[in-house]
Order: sequence, then structure tokens, then C-alpha cells
Amino acid sequence: QVQLVESGGGLVQAGGSLRLSCAASGSIFSFSAMAWHRQAPGKQRELVARITTTGGSTFYADSVKGRFTISRDNAKNRVYLQMNSLKPEDTAVYYCAGRRTSVGNWGPWGQGTQVTVSS
Repeated sequence: QVQLVESGGGLVQAGGSLRLSCAASGSIFSFSAMAWHRQAPGKQRELVARITTTGGSTFYADSVKGRFTISRDNAKNRVYLQMNSLKPEDTAVYYCAGRRTSVGNWGPWGQGTQVTVSS
């Protein structure tokens, strides 16, 4: 079972940037796609950005489009989320996840990394 470990979260002022990293213990090609989700207190977990492991096709939630960029490094088995122009409403725990098929459930999941944006 491939394990995922996130890093890069922290406290940043509004308008600032952070880069999250997701390290996979095995090849990310074992997944059809990788994604970043987030969960704010009292809210449901939501998909933020997704990238296919072959081809690199991307998808972004409307709330982050134009500010966040998802990318992958197949050789390093890592997925990144560059977050710019951060807003207080981006505050959440960010999770990395893989999906083995194009329409299946997401999993495995990482343990999450906290992102806090102060106003």
C-alpha cells in the first residue's frame, strides 16, 4: 500500500504564498490521479485540485482557480500545490490523496497539513 505524507503547511498572512508537498512511498503511477482536498472546521472535505498522473490534466475548484497550481514530479513521486494570493477562507487542513481509477473513491489519504491564513 502506497503511503502519502504531506508537508509545507503553516501560518501565512493574507496575500501570501505557500507550497505544499505530497511524498508517495511508491510510484504515483499506481494511481490514475492525485489530488489535494481540504477541510475547514465545521465543513465537509472538498476537492481543491486534481492532476492525472499520465498526461497531467488538471482540475481546480472555482474557489482556487487562478491562485493555486497543482503539479507532479513523477521521478520523485511527489505532488505539489502552489498556493498564491492566499485568503483567510483558505484556512483548512489540506490532504493529499490518490485514486486508482478514473471514477473510483479517493484513497489512500495522507495525514494532512494545517494551513492558516491570517487577515
